[in-house]
This record gives sequence, C-alpha cells and structure tokens, in this order.
Amino acid sequence: MNQTNKNQYNLEERTYQFAKKVREFLKKIPRTISNIEDGKQLARSSGSVGANYIEANESLSKKDFKMRVKISKKEVKESRYWLRLMNVGNNQKIERERQELINESTELMKIFGSILEKSK
Repeated sequence: MNQTNKNQYNLEERTYQFAKKVREFLKKIPRTISNIEDGKQLARSSGSVGANYIEANESLSKKDFKMRVKISKKEVKESRYWLRLMNVGNNQKIERERQELINESTELMKIFGSILEKSK
C-alpha cells in the first residue's frame, strides 16, 4: 500500500473513531432538553464527516472529490459547534472528553482544509 492510500485509510479510521467517541460522549452527558436536541444534531454531523470522506475516496472525478471533502470539512465544523454547546454540568471528566473532541474536530478541519489546498 503506497503512502497516499495509507493516509486515506488512516483518515477514514480517524473520522470513524471521532464519530464513535462522539456517541460514547453523548451517552454520558446530562439528559437536558437542549443536550438531547443538540446531541441529535451532533450525532448526525459527526457521522457525516467520515461518510463523506469515504465517498470522496470513491469519487469518479476530482470535482466530486473536492466537493465531498468540502462537505466533510463543513460537517466537522458543525460538529465542533454542537460540542461547544453541550452542557456537561460540573463533571470535569466529561468536560475533558468534550475538550478532546473539540480539539480533534479542529484538527480534522485543518486536515480537510489542507487536502483541499493540495487538490487545487
């Protein structure tokens, strides 16, 4: 497997792990009305990040690839927004998890931005 393919699959796995960790986080937060509603949005957007990246890797054209990567970037940015809105109460352990997810979403945004820059 060449380096490009290896990086693609690492990013596919990384986006999968992000969505999985988001789902684990959502099980732990307080069940307030706003957390439930925001959590639904977060679950959707976090899953869409990796799904669109997989689609990008299967794309038939460079234009389609770039569009899918743009969608992945948009979805991870949206995920970060919902994460920032989550209310974890006074639980420091859950707050640390939230911060780690926010950091990962920021890194993923930068990675997708870099991919878009290189594919111009």
